[in-house]
Amino acid sequence: MRTILTHRIELKPNPIQEALFRQCVGAARFAYNWALAEWQRQFEAGEKPNEAALRRQFNAIKPIEFPWILDLPKAVPQQAIKNVGRAWQRFFQKKSKFPRFKRRGVHDSARLDNGPGTFAFSGNRIRLPKIGGVRLREALRFDGKPLSATLSREADRWLIAIPVAIDRPDPVRERHATVGVDLGVSTALTLSTGEKIDSPKPLKKYLQRMKRRARQHSRKQKGSANRRQSARKLAKLHARIAHVRQDFLHQTTTALTRRFSLIGIEDLNVKGMMANDRLARAISDIGFYEFRRQLEYKAALSGGTIVVVDRWFPSSKTCSACGAYCQAMPLPVRQWTCAHCGVEHDRDINAAQNIQRVALATGSWPGSHACGEEGAGRSRKTPVKPASMKQEITHGIKSHD
Repeated sequence: MRTILTHRIELKPNPIQEALFRQCVGAARFAYNWALAEWQRQFEAGEKPNEAALRRQFNAIKPIEFPWILDLPKAVPQQAIKNVGRAWQRFFQKKSKFPRFKRRGVHDSARLDNGPGTFAFSGNRIRLPKIGGVRLREALRFDGKPLSATLSREADRWLIAIPVAIDRPDPVRERHATVGVDLGVSTALTLSTGEKIDSPKPLKKYLQRMKRRARQHSRKQKGSANRRQSARKLAKLHARIAHVRQDFLHQTTTALTRRFSLIGIEDLNVKGMMANDRLARAISDIGFYEFRRQLEYKAALSGGTIVVVDRWFPSSKTCSACGAYCQAMPLPVRQWTCAHCGVEHDRDINAAQNIQRVALATGSWPGSHACGEEGAGRSRKTPVKPASMKQEITHGIKSHD
């Protein structure tokens, strides 16, 4: 099985190389904006622009109009113009919004292709054209063919992302362990095994510090050295919050896909839940959507199966022991007793066990039933309803008022 995995590594450039990095991302931004403006001009003039013609046009005029760009790797502006073509293609396919011009300091990046002599690895160093050998924080983990290299800046750090095409054996699952996962706010994950995994909630931890630095930054004079230094400090804090959250999500999803071959999760309406101003910050601090995205692609790599349970399935109000349905269950109720069979339930564990039961009924792996429960297993392409929210996921609301 041929798979593409991406390794993102921090770079350790010297001052000269860092200056060249800044020029590369600037050239990529310049070429992208030039191509976008030229595409719009040609389209309004009744022509049929395409990225290949724009690249030829740019190559013809750059020695005369943009001679400074000749000192940088030639792939940088070429790949930026290709990105314009992909942006228009996604827009016409209604997969993204209308292409916009790039701004300095916002998602700065420059892409290099893997043509002859473009870049090469040697231990903890990567050799880039016209830049030379640059030290890496760690060696490339994957053995395979590097397809490209994307240089990017995050706060005060420079990183390079390397997608590598590798040949992996087809995944074989000898164990068929199953689990249901209930996502929440007060407790990030509750498993049907009874385990509860809490998120580090980095945004909540650093919120006051972030507000203080943002106030200090707003008082600095625009264009001053103090404002630039303040912007770097604020960006570093934002990056730290994102890194802590990503580390938690990666470790948790990797552990789940290694332990269980069938995982049941809920089809949460994250967009609708984020519309609730009392929950939006707590939900974004955990990362519900990113959790599901990582779980799905890691399960595919390891040969596991993800079953998505319908968002309207009453997982918290259904008794996992006898299947009886409880009509009324306010959010503050965290423990309840089934009136039909008398079993005492933890609200979150009971929901996770019900999700596991539905996943077993609809999962398509050896040992599971082929038929599913009615209304369960809605696919990821379900249209999002902006105003609707699943009631069971809003627990813990009081702690975030």
